[in-house]
Amino acid sequence: MDNKDVTTENTNDKQVQKQQSKPQDNEKKMEDQKQQKTEQPEKVSPKLNPRAGLKLAKTNGASKRRVYKVVLTGGPCGGKTTGQSRLCTFFENLGWKVFRVPETATVLLSGGVKFSDLTDKEAFKFQENLIRTMIQIENTYFELGQSSQRDCLIICDRGVMDASAYISKEKWEKMMSANNWNPIELRDNRYHQILHLVSAANGAEDFYTTEDHACRSEGVDIARELDYKSAAAWVGHPYFDVIDNSTNFETKMNRLIEAVCQKVGIDIGDRLLATSRKLKFLVASLPPDSEFPPFQDFDVVHHYLQSSGPKVQARLRKRGQKNHWSYIHTIRRPNVHGQSRIEVKTQLTHRDYMNLLAQRDDAHFTIYKRRRCFLINNQYFQLDIYREPSHPRCKGLILLETYSSHTGDALKNYMPKFLNIVKEVTGDPAYSMFNLSLREDWSTTKKFWPALPEEVTTTNGNKVKPTNGVSNMQLVLNGHAKG
Repeated sequence: MDNKDVTTENTNDKQVQKQQSKPQDNEKKMEDQKQQKTEQPEKVSPKLNPRAGLKLAKTNGASKRRVYKVVLTGGPCGGKTTGQSRLCTFFENLGWKVFRVPETATVLLSGGVKFSDLTDKEAFKFQENLIRTMIQIENTYFELGQSSQRDCLIICDRGVMDASAYISKEKWEKMMSANNWNPIELRDNRYHQILHLVSAANGAEDFYTTEDHACRSEGVDIARELDYKSAAAWVGHPYFDVIDNSTNFETKMNRLIEAVCQKVGIDIGDRLLATSRKLKFLVASLPPDSEFPPFQDFDVVHHYLQSSGPKVQARLRKRGQKNHWSYIHTIRRPNVHGQSRIEVKTQLTHRDYMNLLAQRDDAHFTIYKRRRCFLINNQYFQLDIYREPSHPRCKGLILLETYSSHTGDALKNYMPKFLNIVKEVTGDPAYSMFNLSLREDWSTTKKFWPALPEEVTTTNGNKVKPTNGVSNMQLVLNGHAKG
């Protein structure tokens, strides 16, 4: 992949003294104690586990064939039908088997159902049965994908969480409880990637129409509201891409295909124009929860594993809420076919995760975070708050991440104004999570990647000596930095 998959994470602007062996032993004991507490038996919803039986062909995270499940969602007239067709054609040309899961709501509503004719009780039961039907239809395609002899892409026209956009929060939680459902299984573990195609009613109003859809009758204002609700329903998914209307429609479709290819790890060369990249920012402090838009918080645990070579990074990630978890195994290989970094991600069962923990690299601390996900200005953000035990260089560290093609003033307009953003640190190795997790002092370790330079050039052109922290040079992004 290109720069979009360069995963670097930030550190404090403090110098840290060399670690002695005894303090390191104490820190490792603290870490192991916390690890024992976090690796408890976990709740599982078996009827919602389409990945049951997923096995790794090799311990490097690569399987012989892949089954990749994506959801296309968004407000009315966002391009889902065209996007589904384009994705299908692109991946079939690569030799993949592609299944397209029909939109369950359209199937049911085309049978003469009108919400305006339903009582509250009938509407609640209809939504509940809609979700059950959707799960069964999707599982049918998921099982076909598992038996396919080729790599398989499964495109879902909307997903389970979309139903929450059309029901009150109280009724949704009641439905979840009654059916023993939970958001980690319904949202995070069920699908690999969510792609929200923003409605033409939001940014491309001249192209908004209801003429080509038998079940669509929304005006522009209602379409905007539905677009926001459908996006908010998926906030918290680890791989959620918002494809907005900042470009023409043809480029919008290319951005959709590009987003999927980058997550899957397909080298697209120059067939598609890269439009966005992963951006990272250092945040000075955490504001009160009341200043955030609606958000989802997750506990995240990262383990670095022993790898096959000095330039290969392998890690495990455990991410969850209320003792429900999802697991990812990631392999990162730099400089493949001219792309800066390739990531191969494999979703794991709890059993696979526990087995791979035996390969943990003791040269690294386990990284503990609280991850806050939120949506603002049609932009999806993840805020990582580092937790102890950790190296002192991570104490108080807060990172903001997003994907965007915007730069300069356009980027500033999209950034959250309620956050005190100190500076952008995209691509700075001093903010790499791999380097942050190292137990050894940066000035003595040989594991720092890439090799620690004698001087680092900051975003405003100054040259400083690298240390266990980062220089105190700051880039004022939104007016909050104090020098």
